[in-house]
Amino acid sequence: MMNSTPLILITNDDGVDAKGIKELIKCLRELGEIVVMAPDGPRSGMSSAITSEVPIKYSLVKKETALTIYQCTGTPVDCVKLAINEVLERKPDLLVSGINHGTNAAICVHYSGTMGAALEGCIFNVPSFGISLTTHNPDADFTECCRFGRMVARKILKEGLPQGTYLNLNIPEISQVKGLKVCKQAEGKWIKEYMTVKTPAGKDAFWLTGEFSNYFPQDKETDIYALDQGYASLVPCKIDVTDYLFLNEMKNWEN
Repeated sequence: MMNSTPLILITNDDGVDAKGIKELIKCLRELGEIVVMAPDGPRSGMSSAITSEVPIKYSLVKKETALTIYQCTGTPVDCVKLAINEVLERKPDLLVSGINHGTNAAICVHYSGTMGAALEGCIFNVPSFGISLTTHNPDADFTECCRFGRMVARKILKEGLPQGTYLNLNIPEISQVKGLKVCKQAEGKWIKEYMTVKTPAGKDAFWLTGEFSNYFPQDKETDIYALDQGYASLVPCKIDVTDYLFLNEMKNWEN
């Protein structure tokens, strides 16, 4: 590998054949040498899941100058672990996960395989971010995602990120995004989460669906608000989930 250029590790949770990751590869190629390690099929909603009961495997999909693409039988986090531990000859200078088909704003950051992979990169002390488009359309236009993804990647390669911090970038599905807003995560939860259907045998089965209930829709500092206003949202996230304020209050629990 060419040590004089940045090494960029790319993964996703929609699978190696998804349009989003193909567009991401194209838009980041000018920034360095790219190695892709992505799942061999969709792995959405995997969060930080890892494979422990069975072995995982990977295989070469494509190799050309400054671009190597592998597919892996595991989860997005498996892909990151395998690439960094076993495949790459040196630690990446940047990890980018995406482009995800569907938003990962607000509470979705906790469920997302895309963001689980970005978190895993951060655990390895690799500057990392996830990027998502607010549509599940498999043939969506990723032009604006690529514009902002390339911008954030350049910034990180130049300036780095604090240890223990990774970024969550979401792009609204519009033809011209107004700009980038640095935000906090919106507070809310998913409601009406299941649609009931009948099996051929007449038994109930449940499809995951739902809608997001925003607790504070008028809070202009959140990612959801920015996206609704036509801006890309960028949220800094932490590995450390300790509640330090309550930690101090809990001291009286000690004995």
